[in-house]
Amino acid sequence: MIPFLREQFNANFTDEKYAAFIDDLNAYAGEIIPFRIAETPVFIPAVLKQKLVHACEEIISVIKRPDYKALTDRAIPPGLKVPGEEGQSMWLAFDFAICRDANWQLDPQLIEMQGFPSLFFYQHLLGQKFREHYGVSNEVSHLAGMTENEYVAHMCNLLLNGHHPDHVILLEVEPEKQNTRIDFLATFINTGIRPVCISKIKKEGRQLFYELNGKLTPVKRIYNRVIFDEFKQRKDLSCEFNLTEEVDVEWAGHPNWFFRISKFTMPFLKNPFVPETIFLHELSTIPLDLENYVLKPLFSFSGSGVVFHVTKEAITNVKDPENWILQRKVKYEPIIPSTDGNVKTEIRMLYSWTAGEQDPKLIINMARLSKGEMIGVKFNLNKTWVGGSVGYFEKDPG
Repeated sequence: MIPFLREQFNANFTDEKYAAFIDDLNAYAGEIIPFRIAETPVFIPAVLKQKLVHACEEIISVIKRPDYKALTDRAIPPGLKVPGEEGQSMWLAFDFAICRDANWQLDPQLIEMQGFPSLFFYQHLLGQKFREHYGVSNEVSHLAGMTENEYVAHMCNLLLNGHHPDHVILLEVEPEKQNTRIDFLATFINTGIRPVCISKIKKEGRQLFYELNGKLTPVKRIYNRVIFDEFKQRKDLSCEFNLTEEVDVEWAGHPNWFFRISKFTMPFLKNPFVPETIFLHELSTIPLDLENYVLKPLFSFSGSGVVFHVTKEAITNVKDPENWILQRKVKYEPIIPSTDGNVKTEIRMLYSWTAGEQDPKLIINMARLSKGEMIGVKFNLNKTWVGGSVGYFEKDPG
């Protein structure tokens, strides 16, 4: 999207460079990374970055409303509210499809939003490795207004909050089996925080412990990466701690925000960067052009349950319309030229929100590339120049 950088990258690209890049990442992980990594980063021009930031600011203004918690209480399913929620969400993630507007200008459109941490250290690693292997220009950066040392220090401060790393854990469901375990490794290397399965947590009264070097070690702070949807399905796990109990821990990202900042918020967003979205139970008339809409359950993870080809019957057959949204489709524009056709992209803008600060801070990003009908692995099987990536921001003019 920055023409001279794209032309330079494509002209110098070789399969051998890509293979060496992947080998380096696999060596870091100590195994073959289980998800596809795209051949290219995304070069984000300043004008598009400004639009993305403006879009995020519009959304954040709603999240900052004094009545936001009351507005989103229904977003937390019965029985899943976690005690100890204070302040604001530590993490914000906004996913934008990159489209074209009526004037053929690049136009971000919100697809999804999360009050949940993303792959903060893996994305930083990816940005470093793309630059190292492909010689990406120093005129662009995968970080937003920070040096690499400042970024790592910022993340350490957020996650540790003054605690020794032995007393802070990254909480997951069987972290050694998660596709994103390279991020857990990168987090440990940079912060000393260990990934721990929720089934390994010991509970004594209001105190939590985990085993470290053969002895029980107190847990003072949790960097939560447990997705409730996955956790609920794991009936085979025997756990002393189930997240919803009153315990004496700090949260580096309180679990309730996973539900509050989600698809549930989208019907409340009214700006040009958010496609028309309505709660299904508030739909007065079924649109005649249903081919231009998608039907989404509020409480699902990773696209499960989404109806892409909506019919009147699909709408009328929904048993709990208060838990569904109808959203106007957006058209991803294939704007990235590759060696065998153009590629669509989605940009995730990643923010941190330090306790006591008035506003969150853009710190890094994620990109996903696709040649299929949708972003996602099942739509991109046996394709190249698709998969996970990172964006490099052009410096703002002036």
